[in-house]
Amino acid sequence: MSDDRPILFFDSGVGGLSVLAPTAGLLPQAPLVYVADSAGFPYGTRSEAEIAARVPALLGRLAERFDPRLIVIACNTASTIALQHVRAALDVPIVGTVPAIKPAAESSKTRVIGVLGTEATVRQPYVDDLAARFAGDCTVLRHGSAELVEMAEAALAGTAPGPDRLRAVLEGLLDQPGGERIDVIVNACTHFPLIKGDLAGVAPRPIAFVDGGAGIARRVAHLTQGQSWPEKSVAGKAVFTAMDARAESLRPALARYGLVQVVAL
Repeated sequence: MSDDRPILFFDSGVGGLSVLAPTAGLLPQAPLVYVADSAGFPYGTRSEAEIAARVPALLGRLAERFDPRLIVIACNTASTIALQHVRAALDVPIVGTVPAIKPAAESSKTRVIGVLGTEATVRQPYVDDLAARFAGDCTVLRHGSAELVEMAEAALAGTAPGPDRLRAVLEGLLDQPGGERIDVIVNACTHFPLIKGDLAGVAPRPIAFVDGGAGIARRVAHLTQGQSWPEKSVAGKAVFTAMDARAESLRPALARYGLVQVVAL
């Protein structure tokens, strides 16, 4: 039987599109709902207490409205802080997003890797645990940047990030003691893969940038294996908690990701 329940992707902004895209590639028949908490954007500068309270409550409302078969928290900050709270509150499969430290460590030749995320993500004990478990023989350097999140949002709307601004963000990581040996950088914010090419272009030497988007897509495909999908393709939907000028400016880009309906929550 046809099952019209969507997969719901959630982020503070549009960064989660870097997770939605590979998932749509693996599951082309899946109905997709993408939710940007534009009223709470950006999460990276909010306190842990704010995020831990806001995300489960908002996802509860979204689960009631859209009846998703699965929810992807396509936001590193929300996942590292609120994932367990959401799983405790909702009777829906939840897939989180965590920094791709394991694949970074597996590929690093110099054994020095960088973690580039929001301020809230890079200071989380969860990142300490990932580094200890999967990169114990590596030096793991971190840098948080709210400005890079804004640049990625603007880039999706058509404003290319300035090379000098990008270079300054990278210097916050590469200029740390030992930073000259970094050969792999983890994009520990789902926004950052949207401008991965721009970041690589201003790096002072060849550096690999890795993220967890493809792995999350495979996890979603595994969890929905054997489920029914709509018989006909369903247009994707983008939902904003605040329909502001930023949201309106993103309509063309969202359409390129198959999200042709853009609505307010």
